Parts: sequence; structure tokens; C-alpha cells
Amino acid sequence: MPFTPDALLAHLKTLGIETRTVRHEPVFTVDEAKGLRETMPGGHCKSLFLRDKRGEKHWLLVCDEDVRVDLKAMAKRLGASRLSFGSPERLWAMLGVRPGSVTPFALINDPDHRITVLLDRQMLAHSVLHYHPLDNSMTTAIAPGDLVKFIEACGHAPHIIELGAPA
Repeated sequence: MPFTPDALLAHLKTLGIETRTVRHEPVFTVDEAKGLRETMPGGHCKSLFLRDKRGEKHWLLVCDEDVRVDLKAMAKRLGASRLSFGSPERLWAMLGVRPGSVTPFALINDPDHRITVLLDRQMLAHSVLHYHPLDNSMTTAIAPGDLVKFIEACGHAPHIIELGAPA
């Protein structure tokens, strides 16, 4: 069974990572989430669960919510024949979350390290970042350094990449 939001937040505490979580109505898209910005200052992000054409390689791309991601250019950059979004079934099987709740916190549900993590350097320049804690009816604030610490504690080595300015 995948981690629950409460178990995730407890795990973050055991790592010495301070967070702040706000409950709200479920949001499924970046546009829906933008209505929450006034109460949560800092960087707001999106997480894209990607797969190659054969479904053999998987990536979690995490960036500022306004960055446009060109999947064709990203595929070339990653040496993949073609990239597409992973299906809801694959997302659940690999990261234990549903569409609308994709987050770097879901890496806690990937003990076999099947996912390659890509973090946008520009996103990491914010003093605070916001992600769903495995459930899209909550948003958790975390410092960028603590995000990296969490990802590494999950056994992943995040790749810091340059995606460019937000659109």
C-alpha cells in the first residue's frame, strides 16, 4: 500500500524537515490551484509523470507551474524516442497517487527507484516550494533544500536541469 498523507508528513518530521500544510478543496489542474496563491506565498510547481514510447523508462519532471514543457525537445534531451504522460494506472502502480496529485513527495512510494527525478533549477531558486502531500486536497510548503534532502532520503538522485523562463 502506498504511503498516506499523514504517514508522509510524519516521515518528513523524522527527517528533520519542517513543512506547513494547508487543506483546501481538491484541485486537479494548475489553473484550479492558482486560486489558492494568496494564502501560500512562494513557488508553486507542477509535476509531470512521463514515460518513453516503450514504457520502459519513467521520469518525474518537477518545475515552476508556469514553465512550458516541450515534450519533443525533452525527449531528445533525455535520449528517449518519444515522451508521453503515464497512464493513471501506471501512475498509481509506480507512485501510488492519482491524477491531480502528482508530486515529488510520491517518490516515497518508489522504493525500487524506477523513476528518474528531474528538478528545474529555476524552481529551486524560490525560498519555499508547494506540492500536494499525495492528495490534491492539501498543499505542503517545503524549503528547496529540504525537498532535495527528502528525495535523496527516498534513494533517488535528482537531476537538476535548466528548463528556461516561465511562459
